[in-house]
Amino acid sequence: MPRAIAFFDLDLTLLGVNSASLWIRREVKLGHISRWSALKGAAWLGLYELGFGQLEDAIRAAASVLDGEEESVIRQRTTDFWVEMVSDQIRPGASAAIRAHQGAGESAVLLTSSSDYLSQHAIDVLGMDGLCCNRFEVEGGRFTGRLMEPLCFGAGKLHHARAYAEAAGVRLEDCAFYTDSMSDLPVLEAVGRPVPVHPDPRLRREAARRGWEILDWSKAEA
Repeated sequence: MPRAIAFFDLDLTLLGVNSASLWIRREVKLGHISRWSALKGAAWLGLYELGFGQLEDAIRAAASVLDGEEESVIRQRTTDFWVEMVSDQIRPGASAAIRAHQGAGESAVLLTSSSDYLSQHAIDVLGMDGLCCNRFEVEGGRFTGRLMEPLCFGAGKLHHARAYAEAAGVRLEDCAFYTDSMSDLPVLEAVGRPVPVHPDPRLRREAARRGWEILDWSKAEA
């Protein structure tokens, strides 16, 4: 059993990019979604970053677009996306942070709003120990257009983190969480070691107010 768990966000934390934005761009280029759908997706992300949008609605809307699609097709498309656009975007300092926790007898677990199709590639490459993420409902090999609830986002992330910790026999108070996003405040407040990494403006202000350490993983440790 692990002594504790270090939870890590994916987009703009372990990765230097927002994979959702890259996915939309690639899907438009390949003709899988319309430019209008891409603009709506970009608008959702923009409103959220300004503090006005409810990203849960955008996540559910994105899932509904897949209704009837074959899971195997999307799985392969996501693998291609990872190889072509995401695999080289891991922040230089991310691996060292993961290894430090594992070396101390702690588990390194990905806690992300991304899908399990993309997230699995990340934990394989980074050698992580577990995964909490959003998962699509599939029936007969095809997507239903729905996500498994609760969503792994905001307060839903806290639900997933708490369930994972309880199953491992670990208290959240003994855990750490690394993230860039203010939307992850529920988890940051629940763990014993909240660590903003390249935080967005709202989280940076909150971190300064609370005296939280802020990390920069733009360079690998010597």
